[in-house]
Amino acid sequence: MREEGYTLVGRNPVMEAFRAKKTIDRLFVQEGLKDGPILSILREAKKQDTVVDFVKKSRLDEISAGELHQGVIAYLAAFSYAELPELLSVAKEKGEAPFFFLLDGIEDPHNLGAMIRTANLCGAHGVIIPKRRAVGLTATVARSSAGALNYTKVCKVTNLVQTMEELKKEGMWFVCADMAGESMYKLNLKGPIGLVMGNEGEGVSRLVKENCDMQASIPMKGDIDSLNVSVACGVLAYEIVRQRTMG
Repeated sequence: MREEGYTLVGRNPVMEAFRAKKTIDRLFVQEGLKDGPILSILREAKKQDTVVDFVKKSRLDEISAGELHQGVIAYLAAFSYAELPELLSVAKEKGEAPFFFLLDGIEDPHNLGAMIRTANLCGAHGVIIPKRRAVGLTATVARSSAGALNYTKVCKVTNLVQTMEELKKEGMWFVCADMAGESMYKLNLKGPIGLVMGNEGEGVSRLVKENCDMQASIPMKGDIDSLNVSVACGVLAYEIVRQRTMG
């Protein structure tokens, strides 16, 4: 789906965005193109650690909806990303133990927006998402967050596991959502904590789950077996809030 106002089509608009240091979430380049302007764009993408997808011309035709793309399309982020130390600073300034959401491979922009909104409302100090295989801060995410993106910092990282290891050195520990985990009501969810939520279909990836300290399940008594990921995130987040409030 094309995000109007956040999609750059053609070589000049894309290059100008890189030169202006705009935040580009994803760059699509037609397979096989290796001329000078394309190589210049790829060099800029490498400098800024932008995710690049090499795709068939038909894919670019689909995204551009008939607009002349010259083999290049870029998705601009609707909001700028924060750095990890900024998230830690938010907690420090408030005099609170850090509380982050780590969202592992969320693909639906409505889900991401809803979870950013929940993060803001429950007092989390920031949201961490991966660069690859996940939606970025698109216009739909911004709308779905209902304004929360103006107040809640989102950090985009290359590797979630490495980020978790960095945060463990800061005294943080992690709980992930897992239907086979222990009931959230039986877990101690106080202190510096990261709540890890997984992909809509596959859940938390294996390596990320292995680096979590606990796995939490939500008791369910209905006839279906799972909640939407953004709803589950809200339920677990507010159990963390309840325990943090109790002291």
